[in-house]
Amino acid sequence: MVVACLWAADVGRAEGISVLSAAIEPAEDTYQLSANFEVNFNQTIEDAINRGLVLPFIVEYEVTRPRWYWLDETVVKGSRSRQISYNALTRQYRLTIGSLFQNFERLEDVRHVLTYARVIEFVEHGQLKKSTPYDVIVRMRLDVSRLPKPFQVNALASRDWNLASDWYHFSYTP
Repeated sequence: MVVACLWAADVGRAEGISVLSAAIEPAEDTYQLSANFEVNFNQTIEDAINRGLVLPFIVEYEVTRPRWYWLDETVVKGSRSRQISYNALTRQYRLTIGSLFQNFERLEDVRHVLTYARVIEFVEHGQLKKSTPYDVIVRMRLDVSRLPKPFQVNALASRDWNLASDWYHFSYTP
């Protein structure tokens, strides 16, 4: 019984990123994409952050319109970046999303805020036709191409640096 409880606790804290949910919500003149992720860092990632390495994450999305007579039409494809850093002098973590940033005392708090992504104004109302179904995919990953060169080489050789969710698929009809 105790072993089962320990195993269940370990499964709940699995390393990596997974998409819990995603949705498109209409706003005034645009549609907004929101997604909830589960982000769990392994010890290598936590050590890198605590030693001052800036870790860039990227949320990628794509909206396509299926067509039976040809390839699917890509309506919008894009990404939004965010990064985590640590300042040893102030002993604060910083989460930067676009040009906005927020400081935190604990890495756990940064991880909690990182789990929610909202992409503002990702597609205008005129780009999506009423009563037409669209396929939407979204994911989050550590962007190893923006790491310093020595870490990029290390990321290629080690699974500890491979933080990426699978693509999350859903349909949306305006």
